[in-house]
Amino acid sequence: MDDVELLIEQLQAIAQTGKHYSKDVFDRERYEQLENVTKKLTTKLTNNVTPKQLGIFFDSDTGYVTPKVDVRAATFKDDKILLVREKSSGEWSIPGGWGDIGYSAADIAVKETFEEAGIKVKPLKMISIKDMQKNHYPKKNLNYVYKLFFECTPEESDIHSGVETSDVKYFTLDEAMTLNLSLARNMPDDFKRAFDCHHSQQWTTYFD
Repeated sequence: MDDVELLIEQLQAIAQTGKHYSKDVFDRERYEQLENVTKKLTTKLTNNVTPKQLGIFFDSDTGYVTPKVDVRAATFKDDKILLVREKSSGEWSIPGGWGDIGYSAADIAVKETFEEAGIKVKPLKMISIKDMQKNHYPKKNLNYVYKLFFECTPEESDIHSGVETSDVKYFTLDEAMTLNLSLARNMPDDFKRAFDCHHSQQWTTYFD
């Protein structure tokens, strides 16, 4: 199914880019037809897709289609990693979220950690830049996503949950591996790589 989803994403990208750049009315009509066919394929081949989700996928962007960026902040204290528990699912994850306009990737790591865990952090190293599709993360939407992981250090000690989180704690690697993890946000190898980075004096950023 992953290959089918990727083909659908590519079809949508072609249709959307063509609609934006084409000056010929007949070409635009063909690209709109291609987009309609892609929508029909999506509803037939993708499970649990609501009309609202489908609309977000097809209508949220204009122009040349590019991947979305998800930023995660792996914050360490006493050789333990800071994790938050999502209210929506009860699953644990490294704090993070979508990149926002006007913020650098590192800014997002700081912003999301403060919103979800209540503390200010300082980014130290880029742990990894991963293609979500190539690394087989479970997908909750139809966007093509790059995932960025930063190693961070806390600048204060008080932690508390936020609007979207119900709990915040530090865990060892072994403890983290026993939790009910949000696999769409972070896979076990993300935790292992984050600890490897934390223990390394000269870390080389992992990328696909």
